[in-house]
Amino acid sequence: MSSMLRIGAIEAGGTKMVLAIGNAEGSIFEREVLPTEEPEKVVPKIIKWFQKRDIFALGVGAFGPTGVNPKLSTYGKILATPKRAWEGYDFLQALSDGLHVPIGFDTDVNAACLGEATYGAAKELDNVVYLTVGTGIGAGVLVNGELLHGMLHPEAGHVPIEKEQDDSLDSVCPYHESCLEGLASGPSIQKRWGLSAVELAEKDEVWDLESTYLAKALAIYVLTYSPQRIILGGGVMNQRQLFPLIRKKLLTILNGYISTSEIQNVNQYVVESGCKGDQGILGALALGVRSLTEKI
Repeated sequence: MSSMLRIGAIEAGGTKMVLAIGNAEGSIFEREVLPTEEPEKVVPKIIKWFQKRDIFALGVGAFGPTGVNPKLSTYGKILATPKRAWEGYDFLQALSDGLHVPIGFDTDVNAACLGEATYGAAKELDNVVYLTVGTGIGAGVLVNGELLHGMLHPEAGHVPIEKEQDDSLDSVCPYHESCLEGLASGPSIQKRWGLSAVELAEKDEVWDLESTYLAKALAIYVLTYSPQRIILGGGVMNQRQLFPLIRKKLLTILNGYISTSEIQNVNQYVVESGCKGDQGILGALALGVRSLTEKI
């Protein structure tokens, strides 16, 4: 595909919308950030911004839950969300009506996973898990080169996790008493210890417990998705002392049952993002490229 084709990208988050123009090689030429206001206010601004830039295709990584199955009437719509103004909003249709270009649409974390597989730490791999650990915990999953969809999309940030006996925290997840997000997200760290992750950087006991929960989840992903690499991102993972702890505990949990070359080289298996924080917008760019390819 020609590097001259201008591809639009949207990383649609709960607090901000990142808009960008790039090409198939992953070069970003221009970007803009808008607050995530109600759709009637922000979507016309988005459409106007792209209309001025003559794009050939658009990729969108949207906050969820969102419809990702093109065969269903919910495709491209924002589903049940605390952002009430967005619930049921047909985001994809509004963009299509305003821009009249091919559009690739998926969740924000699936887009981030695709960004890592296309341009980042999992480049040229076909089976990848990307986990973001921050205000919430979400996972994007790539299987045989395709982003994983089913009745909805992966919600692997909510896998059930056995709580450690000496952990007295009440889960911060309103749905689950003992899930990964409820026990290991940024708000759970704040609630358990009374300080933010940044303020707790030197407290070994904080990261010992955090790494335990994350390793338990990663073991589930290894055993179910069989990824060739797992990438960890998000604000909590800026505490890089977590990585060696997680790797060691993952091996302990697996206990030799999985002995592939990837697991044996665990330092290259559980890794940091390779996109310098741009995995979401680069993944949206890759979705746009894919949508254009499908139309040719």
